[in-house]
Amino acid sequence: MRKALIQSDPEEPARHGAPGVPDDWLDVESLARVEVTSEEPARPIEGALTPGDSRGWKAGASGPQTIRILFDRPVGIRRVRLLFLEPAEARTQEFALRASFEREPSPRDLVRQQWNFAPAGSIREAEDYRFDLSGVTSLELHIVPDVSGGPARASLAQWRIA
Repeated sequence: MRKALIQSDPEEPARHGAPGVPDDWLDVESLARVEVTSEEPARPIEGALTPGDSRGWKAGASGPQTIRILFDRPVGIRRVRLLFLEPAEARTQEFALRASFEREPSPRDLVRQQWNFAPAGSIREAEDYRFDLSGVTSLELHIVPDVSGGPARASLAQWRIA
């Protein structure tokens, strides 16, 4: 996995998955470089992006986090699946999924969503989006783990792209 730490800024034709990878998920490891604002060593971004890896990703610091996938060549995107799990802490999380394109290099929002986690009931947020995008040069997931500004750390159990 090619990756780099990025500075946190709260404002700011592809080969498909490897044989045996369900639903033609993109093989991000071979198609892109990944940047993250931080990560816990035991739960690196590979844990969320690699099929079969169940570790998930967890931020190494509290506050807003960004995960950016920079494709080596423009790709088509038809589906994005995100899975967030929070079994212990009640909080309201917000995320924005953004894309940059060959002819539109500034990222634009594809989706912006809030979710209320509650240990007594709502511990899982699963999102499955269908798109018809071509010429995508990057995807960016910006996560605000607690919109009230609390000390929560962002986490992502799974991110799949087809």
